[in-house]
Amino acid sequence: MAEQKEFICITCPVGCTIQAIVEGEELRTMQGHACRRGIAFVREELTDPRRMLTTTVQVRGGVLPLVPVRSMEPLPKHALMDAIALLRKVELQAPVKKGQVVLPNVLGTGVDIITSRAIAHAAPNSSE
Repeated sequence: MAEQKEFICITCPVGCTIQAIVEGEELRTMQGHACRRGIAFVREELTDPRRMLTTTVQVRGGVLPLVPVRSMEPLPKHALMDAIALLRKVELQAPVKKGQVVLPNVLGTGVDIITSRAIAHAAPNSSE
C-alpha cells in the first residue's frame, strides 16, 4: 500500500522539503527536490539511513578536558546511540593527535571514529 512521506533533505544547505509517495522501501514519485542529490537522499533514507557522528571524548592530562571526535564516514542511523554509549567509556591520555583513531571499526560497521583536533599535554603545576 502506497503512503505519502515527507523528508527534509540534509545533503546541502538548501534543506528541501520533499514529498514522496513510497510503497514499502520503493520510491514511486517525489516532488520538492531542487537537485538530484534529493532523489539519492530519499532513496537512501528508505533503505539505509546514515548520519555522521560528532561528539566529544574525555582527555586525561590535557590542556582541555575533552576532544572533539567524528566518524570518518556516515554510520547507520540505528547504530548512533550504541556508538555514543561506547564513546562515553573512552578516556584518552594526552597528548592527543588530530586524526588519531579513537574506536576502529565501531560496532563492526567498518567506520573508524577519529579525533578532530590535537590536545597538548598540560604542563605540570609550577606553583609548588
